Amino acid sequence: MTFPIERHRRLRRTAALRSMVRETILHPDEFIYPIFVTFGTNVKTEIASMPGVFQYSLDRLEEEIKDVIDAGIRSVLLFGIPEHKDAVGTSAFESEGIVQQATRAIKKMAPDMLVVADTCLCEFTDHGHCGLIHHDPVTGVADVDNDSSLEVLVRTAISQAEAGADIIAPSNMMDGFVAAIRAGLDEAGYSHIPIMSYSVKYASAFYGPFREAAQSAPQFGDRKTYQMDPANVREALREADSDVTEGADMLMVKPALAYMDVIKTLKDNFDLPVVAYNVSGEYSMVKAAAASGWIDERKIVMESLLGMKRAGADIIITYHAKDAARWLKEETK
Repeated sequence: MTFPIERHRRLRRTAALRSMVRETILHPDEFIYPIFVTFGTNVKTEIASMPGVFQYSLDRLEEEIKDVIDAGIRSVLLFGIPEHKDAVGTSAFESEGIVQQATRAIKKMAPDMLVVADTCLCEFTDHGHCGLIHHDPVTGVADVDNDSSLEVLVRTAISQAEAGADIIAPSNMMDGFVAAIRAGLDEAGYSHIPIMSYSVKYASAFYGPFREAAQSAPQFGDRKTYQMDPANVREALREADSDVTEGADMLMVKPALAYMDVIKTLKDNFDLPVVAYNVSGEYSMVKAAAASGWIDERKIVMESLLGMKRAGADIIITYHAKDAARWLKEETK
């Protein structure tokens, strides 16, 4: 059929009609809100490059959790800024580590809140890399050693599960990390704990504000030897396929906005839930443009999140989660 018999505008005529035929719908249950926790007392420090996002000490954490619940968010992702750092990231797996303490506190405050623990070493090592450093005895060149890093990551995941984490989310991009963590969790009695794998994590410039927030910038070099080249998509399939084989329960693409094609590729090729991480740089660009009056923040945020969902994301990690959830509530009133 062609015009004038076919008129596409008929289904766009009123708000009710548009709502009735809407193909992609966002819901707060699909959002995960990242939280930064730190040691100290009475700490609520706004991150300069991420307006509206704060570092919280444990004694101030409850106010943030109450706000998250009030917004209608049911899941949080924890990042910790430790009291001490060393070469092997000891504080990542200590029973009284900052993520472990925060997890126990949140589960006490809100037992039904889903706590996702980021499992990486970059926040806990004094060199800022996601694994242990090996120096080549001949050249002296320093690089992240894959296999020895796995041992520490497994210890970290088990420690997080012991503290009450509902989901382990390893973000280190070491080869074999899902298999190692799955085996470690199972052996420790945590076979019921799912793994949300950072399967496709690019060496991206969009992480800049996060590194300020988590105090995790690498002290030398970069992360290009273990995070993915932004030019590659077939490699993303290989990474995700390995994680599926090794026992991942959810597959993540990070960042999101510049990688919508990758989100769709994973959705089309795997039957596990796909997670999109709407990262710090994406958040900060929107906040900066909105503060300058150049864009409508609400409309831009909701359109971006819809784009991620439309591309295939079943779950979205976003610093906009509280605002987006409240805006969705307003739309249903």
